[in-house]
Amino acid sequence: MAQAAPIDAIALLKADHRKVEELFASFETAKGDGKKKALAEQICLELVVHTQIEEQIFYPACEGAVEEDLLQEAYVEHDAAKVLIAEIEAGGPDDEFYDAKVKVLSEMIEHHVKEEEQRAEGMFAQARKAGLDMDALGERMNAEKERLMTQAKGGAQPRPESITFTGTRLAP
Repeated sequence: MAQAAPIDAIALLKADHRKVEELFASFETAKGDGKKKALAEQICLELVVHTQIEEQIFYPACEGAVEEDLLQEAYVEHDAAKVLIAEIEAGGPDDEFYDAKVKVLSEMIEHHVKEEEQRAEGMFAQARKAGLDMDALGERMNAEKERLMTQAKGGAQPRPESITFTGTRLAP
């Protein structure tokens, strides 16, 4: 039996980015509270899982290979997004600022993605240039992503946890 092709870590992360961008675009045009709520919940789940695999596997692997400032900013950007994710998950489309929170989350993620994917100086470019084993990282990240998604489908959705915001409660 042929072995599956390795999963490149950066390709995996970029695919996550594109999926979330599509979900945000769908939210922008969605009609009806039920549709908006379902899209927002999917966005939040995708982002929570994505941040976990980055923070637990990819970012630690980048330490010493990527500019420290970029890594620190990425952790803080994740935590800022997690605050909004917790607010969105705790609310609903009938809440006064619900759509605004999803919109601001979208803008934050757009900025974060741009910094990671920037061609010459972004985190992904620096990690690749440093020679990190993207196939090994991708395999680990994909396995963890599958585990977290299966867990979420079973009703145990992962909770966003702050790394840089001390004393901040993110989960309702």
